Amino acid sequence: MAHNLPFEVSLSHALKGEGAPSSAVYSDALREANTALTAYVNAVQPLELFSNAGRIDDLATASIVAKTLGQNTSVIYVLGTGGSSLGGQALQNLLPFGTKRQPHVIFLDNPDPFTFGEALSSVDLRTTRFLAISKSGGTAETLMQVLAAADALRQAGGEKYLKHHFAVVTEPKPSPLRRFAEEIGCPVLDHPLGIGGRYSVLSLVGMLPALLMGLDAGAVRAGACDVLGGCRNGTLGDASPVVGAALHMALARAGQLRETILWPYCDRLKTFGGWWRQLWAESLGKGGQGSTPIAALGPVDQHSQLQLFLDGPGNSLFTVVTADTVGRGPLISADAAKDLGAAYLGAWHMGDLVDAEARATVETLARRGRPVRVIHLPKVDERAIGALFMHFMLETMVTGSIMAIDPFDQPAVEEGKILARSYLEGRRA
Repeated sequence: MAHNLPFEVSLSHALKGEGAPSSAVYSDALREANTALTAYVNAVQPLELFSNAGRIDDLATASIVAKTLGQNTSVIYVLGTGGSSLGGQALQNLLPFGTKRQPHVIFLDNPDPFTFGEALSSVDLRTTRFLAISKSGGTAETLMQVLAAADALRQAGGEKYLKHHFAVVTEPKPSPLRRFAEEIGCPVLDHPLGIGGRYSVLSLVGMLPALLMGLDAGAVRAGACDVLGGCRNGTLGDASPVVGAALHMALARAGQLRETILWPYCDRLKTFGGWWRQLWAESLGKGGQGSTPIAALGPVDQHSQLQLFLDGPGNSLFTVVTADTVGRGPLISADAAKDLGAAYLGAWHMGDLVDAEARATVETLARRGRPVRVIHLPKVDERAIGALFMHFMLETMVTGSIMAIDPFDQPAVEEGKILARSYLEGRRA
C-alpha cells in the first residue's frame, strides 16, 4: 500500500467504460482540484480543522473529564444533533458487537418526545450522566434535551448534584448552553471557533465521546494526519481527495451526476455513511448545485437499492468501501450446505460471501455503465476511520471550491431554524 495510508483506492471502474467521464473533462477538473487542495493545505494561515488534527493537549484535558464523568456511572447520554453527534456515532460502530463496557454510551440526537421520555424513565438517574454538545450553544433541539434532563434530575431529588451529571462542549462565548453549564458548575470544554459542526469530528466533539467509549482518540487523529501529510507532500496518488473531487465535477459537467452513493461492505462503517451524508449535502447543496448523497450498506442494500442503482435512470457515482473479510467469520459445513441444496456455500466462511458479493456488485455496476470507485481498508480501526474522515472532508472542500461555492456555510438551513422559533413564540402569544 502506497503512501502509508490505512486504505487504498482503485479507479479501474471509474475512469474506463461507458459511464466514465471523458479524459479531457476529467483532466481539466483534476487540475482545478489540485489547485484547490494546494490552496487549502499550504495556506499561510491553515484552517483550524488541520491544526486541530495534530493536537494532543486537549485530549489530556478531555481524558480527565471522561474519567470523572464515567465514575459510578451506568449510562452516558450524548445530547446533540447533526455534526455534534454523527461523528461520535460513526466512531461507536468500531466497538465490537455486543460490547458490555460500562458506562454504556447512547447517542440521543433526535428530540423525539417518546424516545426521550422513555430514555429518562428507563434508567437509574442517579448513575446516569449527560454530555451535551452544541457548537453555537443555542441549538434548540439540544437545549430542549438538556432542560428536560435537568428537570428530570431535579424531580428525582438531584438538584444539588446537577454538576456531577453533566459535561458540555460548546464555543467559548456567551450562549444558553454555556450559561446552563456555568450556573450548575459542570465541566465545559471548548468547541473550536473556526470549525463548523459537520467538520468537527476530529475536535472534542468526536474525541470526547471516543474517550468515553474506550477508543483511541489519538489514533483517530493520527489517521487524519496521515491523509493531511500525504496531501501536502503529494504522495497519495489515486487515494488523494482531488481524485474524488475531479470525478464528481467531470461527471456533473457532463450532465451525468445526480446522486453520489457511499456503499461500505462492513458494519463497522455503517453509521459513517450518515456522517458523510450530512457533510456532502450541507456543504455542496447550494445555488441549484450539488448531488444527492445516498448512504448504503452491503450486502443488505443489494436487496433494497441495487435494482434502482442498476436499472434506474443512472447518473450516479459509486464509492464502494471494502474490508478484509476473506476467511473471516463462521465456516459453513460443506455437508450441511449440500443437504439444503446450497452446496455453493459449503466450506466457505461468511466473510467469503461478503467479499464475493462486494466484488460482484462493483463488476455489475461497471457493466451497466455506472462509474465505481473502490476504497479498500485492510483493517477497520481508529486510524483507518480517522483517515477516512479527513479524506472525505478534504474531498468535499475541494469539490466546493471547484463549484465556486462556500463549503462551510448552510444559509438555507438557517431559514428553517428561524421559522421554527417563530412558531413556538407565536403559539405562546
